[in-house]
Amino acid sequence: MSTVIELIEAGAKQLADAGVAFGHGTDNAFDEAVWLVLWRLGLPLDELDEVADRPVSPADATRINDLFSQRIETRQPAAYLTKEAWLQGVPFYVDERTIVPRSFIAELLADGSIDPWLGEHTRRVLDLCTGNGSLAVLAAMTYPDIAVDAADLSTTALEVAAINVTRHQLDERITLLESDGLANVRGPYDLILCNPPYVNAQSMTALPAEYRAEPELALAGGADGMDFIRRLLAEAPACMSESAVLVLEIGNERANFEAAFPQLEVVWLATSAGEDQVLLVTRESL
Repeated sequence: MSTVIELIEAGAKQLADAGVAFGHGTDNAFDEAVWLVLWRLGLPLDELDEVADRPVSPADATRINDLFSQRIETRQPAAYLTKEAWLQGVPFYVDERTIVPRSFIAELLADGSIDPWLGEHTRRVLDLCTGNGSLAVLAAMTYPDIAVDAADLSTTALEVAAINVTRHQLDERITLLESDGLANVRGPYDLILCNPPYVNAQSMTALPAEYRAEPELALAGGADGMDFIRRLLAEAPACMSESAVLVLEIGNERANFEAAFPQLEVVWLATSAGEDQVLLVTRESL
């Protein structure tokens, strides 16, 4: 009879040998194997040390092997198979209607990096391109006195966001809005968070299958990745209070951002991925 750790190690080898792509909650084969095995066994994801040597029944071992086969054959992100993703230790429901949440803005909410730009005036927050609602939920948890609007063009994404808002008992503080960009939001806002579609066209064609399994609407940003962002920066000041700031994630597109907005004064915020993934811009600068 196999043990938990033996099944994890065997699964990690399968994932590595198959050349699957990571980046949807894990960044390596071993961590993804831990996630899949413990999830399938109904065990806490942070208790590997306690259960590593536990024997696994042949029936459960078969179910685990089937899960690894599904991951490899479909090339779906593991989060779509488990219907759960974690951001800053908080669990969120996710499925194919939204991208898997992984925004570095979550780190900035947790570590207080944007707090110097906030204050007593910060009462209304917008999470634009909310997807599954994770940043809206984290913002509401971080700042207990604020009201949050969470907007997305995709009605199906908003269905997933509604699941997460209710799951975390925030229905009274988070309002979901169907909106094409800023067209249907209810400003002015004191803080806008946005993880928009920003992947440039060339990068889109090179994305691994796991990323192509996600809604293209949430990823593709046009030739230089800046299509949505050009419109956002032009329209944002009208939706911002006098002291408001916009926190914008642009991934690996800093060069394209600076080429598109060479005169714009922004602050680059440090995350675990470096200092070129997320920027902050004030209404005054816009």
